[in-house]
Amino acid sequence: MRVFVTGATGFIGSRVVAELIGAGHQVLGLTRSDEGAQSLKAAGAEPHRGDLEDTASIRSGAENADAVIHTAFVHDWTRFAESCKLDQQAIEAIGDVLKGSSRPFIVSAGVAIVQGRAGTEDDAPFSIPGWPRVSEAATVALMQQGINAMVMRLPQVHDTVKQGLVTPLLAIAREKGVSAYIGDGANRWPAAHVTDVARLYRLALEKGTAGTRYHAVAEEGVALRDIATVLGRGLNVPVISIAPEQAQEHFGFLSFFAGRDALVSSTKTRTALGWNPTGPDMITDLTNMNYSQS
Repeated sequence: MRVFVTGATGFIGSRVVAELIGAGHQVLGLTRSDEGAQSLKAAGAEPHRGDLEDTASIRSGAENADAVIHTAFVHDWTRFAESCKLDQQAIEAIGDVLKGSSRPFIVSAGVAIVQGRAGTEDDAPFSIPGWPRVSEAATVALMQQGINAMVMRLPQVHDTVKQGLVTPLLAIAREKGVSAYIGDGANRWPAAHVTDVARLYRLALEKGTAGTRYHAVAEEGVALRDIATVLGRGLNVPVISIAPEQAQEHFGFLSFFAGRDALVSSTKTRTALGWNPTGPDMITDLTNMNYSQS
């Protein structure tokens, strides 16, 4: 299968590219730079020049593929709403190209967060008033038009270099000189190793069902206190608890997530696709980081 991958040189996308090529698929990878094009060629993929701001490049990539996997996102918290708008426009442009065909389209989104229990694949997407990221909502709209779309819900995806929201958490701890959590730190974040996540994208491409949500979750929840403790040890800074009213001042944009309990199940995903995560857990990766270079 010839697969168009957006974000093909990114943290997750580059692993998806390697996974697909290793399984015998052809990859057309979106990249905006000469360096990215060279890395894709080295991986055995065909570079496709463009970016999320260039809708024409997004459309032409989709037109020349048997399937599309969308992992691209502009991770800039200073213009988050703008990044979300670009994401939505890319999803809609790809959907417009795929309309009337059975070609699979896998879109990346965040996990479902449900208070009081583990979120499941059947739960509605995470949403609060004013929250600008609508990846899943845009994909659901395509599903309702008969497009063979699926949603890949992502937790904190990690290796020893990057770990989703833990990466900015580490930066804050380095800046503040303390590694903090809120209250008792018992709230949890779900996680999965990046190689396990890449494999799940491939399985969804090969065996997934249109209109389905999948949870790329290996660990249902890792306590923020445990995360803060290993970060503090790695940075050699104190580990402290802060009161909820101090969270905004200490964590900034991350304060919304830092105190949120996000337990998430992937039972249905594992059963449907035969996915069995085998990569290191988050605490192991955080322990094995090189903190002098992170």
